[in-house]
Amino acid sequence: MSTRRLSLIVLALALPALIGCAGDAPSQAPLSKAALDAVVSDSSVPREALARRIDDLFADSQSGDTYALLIFQGGRIVAERYAPGYSKQTRFPGWSMTKTITGVMIGMLVSDGRLKLDESAPVPLWQRPGDPRGEITLRQLLQMRSGLRHTEQGEPLYSSDEVRMLFLDGRDDMAAYAEAQPLEAEPGRKFEYSSATSVILADVAAHSLSASAEAPARRAIVNDYLHTRVFEPLGMHSAIAEFDAAGTFIGSSMVHASARDWGRLGEFLRNGGSVKGAQVLPRGWIEFMTTPSPRNPGYGAQLWLNRAQKDGKQVLFPGSAPASLFACVGHLGQYVIVSPAQKLTLVRLGKTDSDKRDRLRDHLADIVALFPRT
Repeated sequence: MSTRRLSLIVLALALPALIGCAGDAPSQAPLSKAALDAVVSDSSVPREALARRIDDLFADSQSGDTYALLIFQGGRIVAERYAPGYSKQTRFPGWSMTKTITGVMIGMLVSDGRLKLDESAPVPLWQRPGDPRGEITLRQLLQMRSGLRHTEQGEPLYSSDEVRMLFLDGRDDMAAYAEAQPLEAEPGRKFEYSSATSVILADVAAHSLSASAEAPARRAIVNDYLHTRVFEPLGMHSAIAEFDAAGTFIGSSMVHASARDWGRLGEFLRNGGSVKGAQVLPRGWIEFMTTPSPRNPGYGAQLWLNRAQKDGKQVLFPGSAPASLFACVGHLGQYVIVSPAQKLTLVRLGKTDSDKRDRLRDHLADIVALFPRT
């Protein structure tokens, strides 16, 4: 037998094995000690699997920059990791996650009897005879269906109402800017997500607490209410609220808190308004906040729901996570994701531009999917 023929026979015999080796999945790089140390060893999910998915999130520049990731499961922290330069003590801006705090504060005031959900929102400018805005109710404001003309994230950016209100011509008296807008639809008939609406809610809260129009007095009484009725009972001791020059709480965007305290907000919501067994806010109010708005099944009352959005945009993960999941969502990819069916609260804080948001959501969905439903 020729040497060449023998070589061909040997190659043919070895070919299946070579093909099999080529089809093997590449081995994963070992996890760093820091990645493993971020996850507790006795969680309900495999420690290495959770650590790897969190590591993938931090390492993936195509999902933006993650500064903090924290997970409560069953009421205790099972994962916590920070990027260099950030820590448990860092206060992070919540941006639009602040809207949920505004919704909780309004719930407290309704519970106190200071506000009525289905009565005309007590905005003095709207109470003039013949003003159709006087028909707008508190419920409609909370569910983003006031009918007011507000454009969020418009083009060009400087024309957007949230930009004008927060940073340009409306910044000194944000409530006055928001409340001056005319109706573009009958109250209750149209869903339109609006940061200006949450500032109106913050102004309504101030009017319900004090008759004073003086900025220092408005700021002091609302700040005190936020701390004594919301932040302290929830254990959010790091939380700081910002106010505009007119003394109005910037209830659309400006609460800063540590990752753990943002997680405590999520746990409070997951537990139906209770903290350590004490009912801080009636359970019915949390049920209202997590009930779909009549004009958008993917939104409740100052909270996003895990359902298809009316405009078809993807905000959470409908179809790949429990339908009962909901979230506070903020500008640049801030999330407090709450899944009661999994006893789970996940906090992600960082900076992700809109063109990378889908990739970020995929990472978060992968992490949520690790946790079993109870």
